[in-house]
Amino acid sequence: MIFQYGNEEIQYLKKKDKRLGEAIDIIGHIERPVYADLFSAVIYTIVGQQISAAALETVWCRLCAMLGEVNAENIHESGEALLQSAGITFKKAGYMKNFASQVISGEFNLAGLPLKSDGEVVKELSALSGLGAWSAEMIMLFAMERPDILSYGDLAIHRGMRMLYHHKNIDKNLFEKYRKRYSPYASVASLYLWVISAGAIPEMKDFAPPKKKGAKK
Repeated sequence: MIFQYGNEEIQYLKKKDKRLGEAIDIIGHIERPVYADLFSAVIYTIVGQQISAAALETVWCRLCAMLGEVNAENIHESGEALLQSAGITFKKAGYMKNFASQVISGEFNLAGLPLKSDGEVVKELSALSGLGAWSAEMIMLFAMERPDILSYGDLAIHRGMRMLYHHKNIDKNLFEKYRKRYSPYASVASLYLWVISAGAIPEMKDFAPPKKKGAKK
């Protein structure tokens, strides 16, 4: 499955932002995978905290092979030692089991999450152990396919903006200006800012000022 967007979103963004529109024409359509299941998306996000993408895929493949299906029942019934054997830390295993227990007991209403506003979803997900606001926003984008997500806490989004608009820094006010410009299709803008930050347009450079070297003793 991939994030779904089409001509309506593209034409809106091109009308609102000439520079982004030019980048869209160069890059073309982006096929970004999304999660098929909300519960496993939360678990995947917890597993991926503070490890590389390659390490995450290795650990995730092991976990899927061990459990067969990453669902609340299988996580709940698994001992922490078993989860750790897949390469998951003790702390993350605890977060996963706690989340699974809350879903099974009904303390966390996962099925009701899609009915809530973006702000409510961020509040509920970031209240879970092991997740923060950025993680909640990524889950909204890549599991719930919310159309208007642009994460201020995402460093790659900041880099993409600096490269596209030639800014040295993106403060909160400037970020909000672009968020309003992209809305209600900020999620699609995010997709393009991510690939721009990764070098999709070679002639674009990051205008961030060089980091200062530590003072000599």
